[in-house]
Amino acid sequence: MDDKMKAIVLKNFGGVENLLYKEIEKPVIKINEVLIKVKAIGINPVDIKVRNRQAPLAEDLANYNPLILGWDISGTITEIGKEVKQFNIGDEVFGMINFVGHGRAYAEYVAAPIEHLTLKPKNISHVEAAASTLAALTAWQAFDSYGKLRFKDKVLIHAASGGVGHFAVQIAKHIGAYVIATSSSSNRAFVMGLGADEFIDYRNVYFEKTVQDIDFVLETIGGINFRKSVQALKPFGTIVTLPSGHTKEDELKAQEKHLHACYFMSVYSSGRDMQHIASLLEKGVLKPHVSHVFDFDEMAHAHLQIETGHTVGKIVVKL
Repeated sequence: MDDKMKAIVLKNFGGVENLLYKEIEKPVIKINEVLIKVKAIGINPVDIKVRNRQAPLAEDLANYNPLILGWDISGTITEIGKEVKQFNIGDEVFGMINFVGHGRAYAEYVAAPIEHLTLKPKNISHVEAAASTLAALTAWQAFDSYGKLRFKDKVLIHAASGGVGHFAVQIAKHIGAYVIATSSSSNRAFVMGLGADEFIDYRNVYFEKTVQDIDFVLETIGGINFRKSVQALKPFGTIVTLPSGHTKEDELKAQEKHLHACYFMSVYSSGRDMQHIASLLEKGVLKPHVSHVFDFDEMAHAHLQIETGHTVGKIVVKL
């Protein structure tokens, strides 16, 4: 049996020229892991931030050799560990692997802990499955773990056309919330098609002056947008923010309104949460929008597309 595989190794932190294609050893699985032949890889902003050494996670990964980026995968199980009971060889699975940690997803094969995976629904492709991992988990956990979005809550979702945002709109509508979504005017039809009740063009409308008494804000932009979002929230409302960049003064403003504020949400690998995502995908409640699909030898192009900051939905690399 061939014990070699192709992988994309990060030679040094920096530009896309540091993404090098190499032949390395296949992973050796532990007793509670499975080996997955990767069919598709989801690409996220965190991939780029780690590559550029702009994320704290980069420091944790700096000593790995080889360092292989990526966490979102969909594929087929080819080996199972001795203690694995719930999966079989040949099962199609997907998940976000070892986040926060060394995911090693940019490869033909990935060793994955079973608690990070779930079965891929038969009605979606591997490309769609790989798109529905980190971003979908972020939206799910924001509403279910870090905050509690409830039926008939009024929720403000920023960057609603992006990876996390477009899943968040769909999940919020499924919960039964009233969704106000922000994006640029060119994405209005897309966002409203996801189920949003109201759309705000963030470039031409000061949302903090036009929206009031919000129950829940999913704040995905950071900086001054956090402070503006606090203004739109009702007392005792909830704000979950993904990026850092807020100030101590911003936190005090939030505390003055007695807000339930999670100042920095970190998504985490969870097979149980992936089962919820899989169920929504299987029922057609959740539909990933994949705007670009690149081949494995086009990883640099995938990274450059993410770096534009204007990707609608998700980007996936297929093998």
